[in-house]
Parts: sequence; C-alpha cells; structure tokens
Amino acid sequence: MGDLKQDRYPIGRFQRILRPLEASERAAFISEIEQTPATIRSLVQSLTELQLDIPYRPGGWTIRQVVHHVPDSHMHVYIRMKLAVTEDAPTIKAYDEARWAELSDARSGPIAASLDLLDALHRRWIRFLRALPESEFHKTFIHPELGAVPLFEAVAMYAWHGRHDAAHIRNALQRLV
Repeated sequence: MGDLKQDRYPIGRFQRILRPLEASERAAFISEIEQTPATIRSLVQSLTELQLDIPYRPGGWTIRQVVHHVPDSHMHVYIRMKLAVTEDAPTIKAYDEARWAELSDARSGPIAASLDLLDALHRRWIRFLRALPESEFHKTFIHPELGAVPLFEAVAMYAWHGRHDAAHIRNALQRLV
C-alpha cells in the first residue's frame, strides 16, 4: 500500500458510460450487482468485532463502515432508479456519504442488519432491473454533481461500486496478515 489514489480507488475510478449498453453488457452488470451481497458477506462473515474496525487504508473507513455504507448507497440508487422510471428526469438529492459513515450506526453498529438489508434490497432491485423493458434503461435521473445519469449507466456504476467496496475490504484484510 502507500499510493493514496490506489488505496482510495483500488480498482480505478468509475469511467462514465457514454453509449447505451448492449443487452448482454447490461445483463452482466446486473449479475455483478446481484452477487454483491454474497461477496461482501463472504469477506466479513468470519471477522471479529476488533477486525471489523480495521481501516482499509490509513485515514480511511473501517471494514464496518464500508459494510454499512454499501446498503446505504445501494438504497439511494434503487430509489433513484425507481424515480427515473416513474417521473420525468427527476433531480435527486445527493447525500454526504462521509458524514453518514461517521454516524454511530455505521461507526460501531453490528453489521448483521446491514448484511441482511443488502440481501433483501438486492433481491428487490434485481427483480426490478430484470423486469425493465430496454427503453426504460434510457430514462435518466439528474444528479447534482454528475448531471443526467441514464439507468444503463447507473447499472454499470453500481456493478463497479460493489467491486470497489469489496476491494476496500480485501485491502483491509491484507492489513490483518
């Protein structure tokens, strides 16, 4: 470790998607999203309470905070996607994920509820995504920092997000060795 950019973005930064995804690409990203809960659970299920409080990098979030962050983030995008499908290019509210990670439930709360929430949320989200007609993936929500985000891009972004946070946990686990 030691390279701050590499430590913060162990799989690289998300690259915006500027073209509609082919059905097969979209299906692959949805499958990745579907696997996120199992991946996160498998990485943390045998950790002790003390191990959960290891940061993934100096000054970074702890494993516990990352575990709580994933369902927080994924709940937001699930709702944003549903708004995009049911409204005309809604402007969504961003949230300060760093401040959320500092709240007591994320800093010291048991991870079991967040792991269960992630499982349940992803079951609903995957069902929603797999039932959407092709045309719905072109609908957008307006993010205050990113601008218009079509659903096909949000799918790719959250497949990346699951890999990104799993990599943070893996980095923290390497610090245990």
